[in-house]
Amino acid sequence: MLPAETVKERKIRSDMDKGIKFKFLMENKTDNPGILAEHGLSIYIEACGKRILFDAGATDIFVKNAEMMNVDLSDVDFAVVSHGHYDHTGGFPSFCEINEKADIYIHKNAFRESYVLKDGRLYGPDDGIRWNRSQYDFMKKRLVFTDGPVRISDDICVTGTIKREDGFQPTEKFYYRDGEGNITEDDMSHEQCLVIRQPEGLYIFSGCSHTGVISAINTSKALFPGERMALLVAGMHLYSASLQIRTDVIDRIEAEQPECVMPVHCTGIEAICDLKSRLGERCIIATAGDSYNRNGDTNG
Repeated sequence: MLPAETVKERKIRSDMDKGIKFKFLMENKTDNPGILAEHGLSIYIEACGKRILFDAGATDIFVKNAEMMNVDLSDVDFAVVSHGHYDHTGGFPSFCEINEKADIYIHKNAFRESYVLKDGRLYGPDDGIRWNRSQYDFMKKRLVFTDGPVRISDDICVTGTIKREDGFQPTEKFYYRDGEGNITEDDMSHEQCLVIRQPEGLYIFSGCSHTGVISAINTSKALFPGERMALLVAGMHLYSASLQIRTDVIDRIEAEQPECVMPVHCTGIEAICDLKSRLGERCIIATAGDSYNRNGDTNG
């Protein structure tokens, strides 16, 4: 049984019903009592009459946070997997035990292994999806495999493969063995964004932006010609980027004139500080347990 809503929460719900609202069920950090954090990302979204789950963290901890935040996961209409890494997919088996109806939009290439390369060999733990065979079999009827864009409605779209900008260089590379056993660099074609159109513009949700956050923005905007980016919630994978790369990315984000930017998860503390310094109040540092309305205003 979920905890009863407080008067404050009912007022927030009434206000947010007028537009989009979203809650961070998981993020790398938290300052909210009773909420747990881990290296991962999960966001619950209500918009356009739909309840959406974007990613599911690394474990089932996001489920416990959802209960604390009065989010009933059994009501989710559909889910989106940003890409095939463990810290965004580990909680989906638990989600599917709670929710019996939601389709899960996942890219067809998401089930690759994911290793770093050291001395010509695959090295370290597999950072890919870590579902075992029984978990996959349990969920497979719910999986909707994407490639190109998938329009859920006129105002909600899953991008499918993000088109890389010319000249983009990843800050981190991953490798897998192809069908012939050859070690191959992962092109991260399985990374995808969730884009939601609202009267004030586009809300873009990107899990890690392994193919570049600017690529994610451009791919998302191309699906809704003429629309501006109102808000960006993104892991930006800039933690190992040079100052010059961070500056170039922030210059281009600022040029979009967004109402709000939320750098999360793998963005990196230096890049987060750079964004906050540049954008001021328009940059919100979100943590697990935080809730936001359509204007990006925090509700605790």
